[in-house]
Amino acid sequence: MTTAAQVLAQFQAAGVETCFHDRHIAPQIYADLNGSNWGIKDYEARGGYQALRAILGKDGGEGLTQDQVIATVKESGLRGRGGAGFPTGLKWSFMPRQFPGQKYLVCNSDEGEPGTCKDRDILMYNPHIVIEGMIIAAYAMGISVGYNYIHGEIFQVYERFEAALEEARAAGYLGNGILGSGFSFQLHAHHGFGAYICGEETALLESLEGKKGQPRFKPPFPASFGLYGKPTTINNTETFAAVPWIIRNGGAAYLACGKPNNGGTKIFSVSGDVERPGNYEVPMGTPFAKLLELAGGVRTGRQLKAVIPGGSSSPVLPASIIMECTMDYDSIAKAGSMLGSGAVIVMDDSRCMVESLKRLSYFYMHESCGQCTPCREGTGWLWRLVDRIHRGEGRPADMEVLDSVASNIMGRTICALGDAAAMPVRAMIKHFRPEFEALIRNKTPQAAPSA
Repeated sequence: MTTAAQVLAQFQAAGVETCFHDRHIAPQIYADLNGSNWGIKDYEARGGYQALRAILGKDGGEGLTQDQVIATVKESGLRGRGGAGFPTGLKWSFMPRQFPGQKYLVCNSDEGEPGTCKDRDILMYNPHIVIEGMIIAAYAMGISVGYNYIHGEIFQVYERFEAALEEARAAGYLGNGILGSGFSFQLHAHHGFGAYICGEETALLESLEGKKGQPRFKPPFPASFGLYGKPTTINNTETFAAVPWIIRNGGAAYLACGKPNNGGTKIFSVSGDVERPGNYEVPMGTPFAKLLELAGGVRTGRQLKAVIPGGSSSPVLPASIIMECTMDYDSIAKAGSMLGSGAVIVMDDSRCMVESLKRLSYFYMHESCGQCTPCREGTGWLWRLVDRIHRGEGRPADMEVLDSVASNIMGRTICALGDAAAMPVRAMIKHFRPEFEALIRNKTPQAAPSA
């Protein structure tokens, strides 16, 4: 079995060691990240804030213009690491830089997707890379105020980020006239309260404004009407964390770390039935089989049955399909699922797919904000139907009803939570229909899932 350290050595030998930008975060590889080297001095020793100095012309160079920064990010092929995969440089170019009033920058650290735990590790072990990435983004778009919205159930991470902000301010990287330049940027941390729906960017904005976290109608989009009605750009934690490396090494170098249209590296949170669950940062386009090997393979004595490749909202893929995939946006989409947040949930052959779907359906029913009728009522229908089948009380017509309810939810809600609830249902029926039909036919009640 190839170890994580051996895989890292292979990447280094191939000349892509810098893909592991600033060593965030692969605990299985970097065992020394025990919380003691997160501070600004350690970050600067690893090259931290050099990118910011470079764009401001504080390293002896001429500096970079806003257009040059955005062009470099576009060249890198960096796509949003929060789930949607939208090109980051293109998103930044939407910001009206000549807007006369206040503009805002927001980091979405409301990591609530089941199976995802990468952002909290970046913020805990390397918070300054996110701060520097946000400062560079603010410079590129002419923004003077930013917020990092941090998931409310990881309060220790919020406190760590606040401490890092104080260090950055004291060192002159935040505030008025950064490093003696004419550029000013204020950055604040804000913690949520654990609502899954606040991971949706407009619900996050509503929560930031002190209102109930519910998605807004779009258009208008945040780039024209965002926080407090002002132009706003929102990116994920991991997206901002990639920016300093891109500026220091160039967009082409970052793109070369991955594959065309899928530049750079990606942190995958591997959980479920594997020997070594954890966060693994690998180049985009890495075969799934290699990622599974990094995580120690399927737990002893079992066979791979299925994988949810991008968090619980992405469609499940059976072993026969996922083993032929590479871990990038295009390959996973071609297979019929989504890379999403990068939460890879591995299920072995002991798993009952009806029981698994029941747990997923209950989650989305519980987390629906209730604003849209198809989602509010439909997610309840989905859970009750799957629960009935799981209890051995299913009817032959339930399969068609399940598919019909899921179809009537998709595309009929303000945000994507309805789709997130429906897609797992349709994928389970598509790939594991015989398992559902056998349970309906045999009327054998299944054991309740363990807590």
